[in-house]
Amino acid sequence: MTITAVDLHYARRPEPRALAPITPAVTLKAMATAVPGYTLRQEDVVRRVKHLFADRRLDIDRLLPAFDNAGILTRRSCMPIDWYLTPSDWKTRNQLFIDNAVDLLEEAALDCLAQAGLGPESIDGLVTVSTTGVATPSLDAHLMNRMAFRSDLQRLPIFGLGCAGGVIGLSRAAAMARATPGAKILCLVVELCALTFRANDRSKSNVIATALFGDGAAAVLLEAADPDDPAPKEAVSGSGFPDGRSPAQGPRLTAGGEFTWPDSLDVMGWTVENDGLGVLFSRDIPALVRERLGSALDGFLSEQGFGRDDIDGYICHPGGAKVIAALEEVFGLGDGALTDARAVLRDFGNMSAVTVLFVLERMRAAGLRGRYVMTALGPGFTAGFQILEA
Repeated sequence: MTITAVDLHYARRPEPRALAPITPAVTLKAMATAVPGYTLRQEDVVRRVKHLFADRRLDIDRLLPAFDNAGILTRRSCMPIDWYLTPSDWKTRNQLFIDNAVDLLEEAALDCLAQAGLGPESIDGLVTVSTTGVATPSLDAHLMNRMAFRSDLQRLPIFGLGCAGGVIGLSRAAAMARATPGAKILCLVVELCALTFRANDRSKSNVIATALFGDGAAAVLLEAADPDDPAPKEAVSGSGFPDGRSPAQGPRLTAGGEFTWPDSLDVMGWTVENDGLGVLFSRDIPALVRERLGSALDGFLSEQGFGRDDIDGYICHPGGAKVIAALEEVFGLGDGALTDARAVLRDFGNMSAVTVLFVLERMRAAGLRGRYVMTALGPGFTAGFQILEA
């Protein structure tokens, strides 16, 4: 693995650009999450893994501490734990992905729309993000056969962003909302990472992934203010927001961005095997976070006219315990400061793109206030950034 060109795009700008305000404002109107019905307890997973690899040419005892060090107690799965002990082919796994992904998307979407008091027919655009399976027609088309979305709905399926997909997908949905003020855009994210475990794969990466991965989905409803419409009914004085929004409406999504390091395709991703997707990730990811993320973040903030002193907090994808520790160091936070990211990792594991939206949901419910950077890292090797103001 090589990452070159230290003096990258952001570093080449001599000074921040003079930016016009990002208008119209895009507001997060509602959000919901969903998980499948099977709970995987970490101790049960360890017991199955020890049994499965006991007679294989793999020093499983050397890898088992990864399960204790992952910071995970429970995860959710669309399949019962014993299903993973029997090999299955790519076709079977991918059909399970489609069936269960659509179920979870429907659950999250209906919950999100119910919170907003809307029906599916009110939605104007649909952004659907996933990387753990393949569907053509895409997942949003499958969902349209279950829910009463309009036939003229604008659809944007996004594939291949991995863990960064929650942040970058949300940024794409915000851009769509900003381009069509008054339109209601629903961003849906689903990942079934646990399905990628392959019983015949004796690689270290496969075992480590088994200590981390879980399944889940999220839905986020966005809308940009229409300047031709009167002030929304929710806008009341004394609400705590300078523009009169009620706390239930926020936060607002302003600038989004991303940074892809060159020559980094081997840092993380999937390989396509006959029996499913094979996990690809480098052991150097925490070190790369420490060495590279800070400059990319500073460059992104500089382009928006901000520095780190202008940021009140961070909403992070918790890829794993070591990655969270690296993020806390890069952001200049104390050890254990990213409490919500750690709590989501503990209770749900790494759900790839979905995970950061679970963190956002948790922080929003606790009363998110201030200017935050939402961030995640994914294949490419890519960092996604999105500023939220609440």
